[in-house]
Amino acid sequence: MSRSGHERDALMDLGQERPQVPVQARNRSPIVPRASIAGRALIAVVAIMTFLASITTGSVLLVAASAAEWQSDVASEITVQVRPVAGRDTERDTAAAAETLRTQPGIVEVRPFSKDESAKLLEPWLGRGLSLDELPVPRVIVARIAPGAVLDLAGVRSRIVQSAPSAIVDDHRAWIERMRSMTGAIVFAGIGILALVIIATIISVSFATRGAMAANRPIVEVLHFVGAGDRYIANRFLRHFLRLGLEGGLIGGVAAMLLFGFSESVAGWFSGTPVGDQFGALLGTFSLRPSGYLALAAQALLIAAITAWASRRTLFATLDDID
Repeated sequence: MSRSGHERDALMDLGQERPQVPVQARNRSPIVPRASIAGRALIAVVAIMTFLASITTGSVLLVAASAAEWQSDVASEITVQVRPVAGRDTERDTAAAAETLRTQPGIVEVRPFSKDESAKLLEPWLGRGLSLDELPVPRVIVARIAPGAVLDLAGVRSRIVQSAPSAIVDDHRAWIERMRSMTGAIVFAGIGILALVIIATIISVSFATRGAMAANRPIVEVLHFVGAGDRYIANRFLRHFLRLGLEGGLIGGVAAMLLFGFSESVAGWFSGTPVGDQFGALLGTFSLRPSGYLALAAQALLIAAITAWASRRTLFATLDDID
C-alpha cells in the first residue's frame, strides 16, 4: 500500500474515533466565551452597589414615614404652659385654662398634667426625687384637635390668657418646621448617595465592558471578517452583561430586604427597653411598608437596567475603536 493510502486510512480511523456531535448541540455554545469575562467581580460590584442603594432608600423611607407621623401628631395638639406667678394660685389657673380649652370648638380632648406627671417629664434631665415645690416648674396642659378641624388659635390664646394670665399657648409650629427641614435634608442626602452609587456602577460596568472587549478582540475581529455587524456583536456582549446585572441586583436587593426584615425583628425584641424606645422615637417601628419593599425591588431592576445601558454605550464606543 502506498504512503498516501496509509494516510487516508489513518484519517478514516480518526474520523471514526471522533465523537459525532449533533448539529443543534454545536450551536449551543456562545460566540463570546463567558469564561473569558470576569463576571464574578462585576456581579459582586453590582450586588454591593444595589445593597448600598437599597439601604439608603430604605432608611430614607423610614425617616420620611416617621417624620410624617411626628408632624401629624404634633400638628394635632396644642400645649398650654401655666407658669407659677407670685400672688396667684397655679392650681386654680391650670383648672381655669383647662376648662376654657374644653369649651373651644374643634378640641376633642384636654389633659392637664399633674405635679407627679410633670416630674416624670423632667426626670431624663433633672433625675428622680425632684421636688417641684422648690422650682418654678410650669404646669402643662395638652389639648388634642379634631382631625380636619381649623382652630382659631388667636382667639383661643386670648381666652386662655384672660382666665390664666401667666399661660402660654404653643401650637408647635417651630417643631414642625424643624421636622420638615430635617426630613428634606435627609431626603436630599439620600438622593445624593443614590446618585454616587449609580455613577460608581456606570464606571465599574464601563471598565468591565472595555476589559471584556479587549480580552475578546480576536473574536470580534473574526466576527467582523465573516460579515457580522456591530449591532450583532454588541448584542452578544449585552446579553451577558444584562444577566450579570440582574444577578447582582437580585443578590443586593434581597440582602437589603432581609436586613430590614431582621432589623424589624430585633426592634421587636428590644421593644419596651430604653434603647428600643429611642430607636422607636427616631424611626418608628423600624419596619418598611409593602410599598417600601416594592420600591427596593424596582430599584434593583433599575440598577440592572443601568448596567445594561452602560455596557451598551461602552460596547459601541469600543467597537468603533476596533474598526
